[in-house]
Amino acid sequence: MSSLKVMISNKSGEKLPFSYGRLIRRAVAETLSAEEFTRNCEVSVTLVTGERIRELNKEYRDRDAVTDVLSFPMYTRDELFSESDDERIPIGDIVICVPRAKEQAEAYGHPLEREIAFLTVHSVLHLLGYDHEISPEAEKEMFMRQEEVLAIMGLTRD
Repeated sequence: MSSLKVMISNKSGEKLPFSYGRLIRRAVAETLSAEEFTRNCEVSVTLVTGERIRELNKEYRDRDAVTDVLSFPMYTRDELFSESDDERIPIGDIVICVPRAKEQAEAYGHPLEREIAFLTVHSVLHLLGYDHEISPEAEKEMFMRQEEVLAIMGLTRD
């Protein structure tokens, strides 16, 4: 059985329920399980303000705009799924904008918990090499995988 470490840092300035940490950890674990990723690994998740994600988006993607989530993978998909030893590897960092997640949850008419889980699953898939921007087929596959994981978590769309 693989070992997973999820480090969560709340720098959003918002007091969030303790259950959000469990939710994020579960979303990471369920996504890795669904993708049959069995390596010992760690993932860093940081919850931030709109201002901070805008700075990161501009610095790393040359887009001067607030976005909902950013993913910073450490490896390519081939590297991640290659043979390995038992050492725990960092597979990447996830940055979630809490104010944008709140806006989107309200716009979609679902709870903030579902939006946070969705953004986490989405980002973990990016860390595992999925990229919805390369083709319509890649987008369809990634979005299908997201919904499958959210269904496993009992967070389907109403």
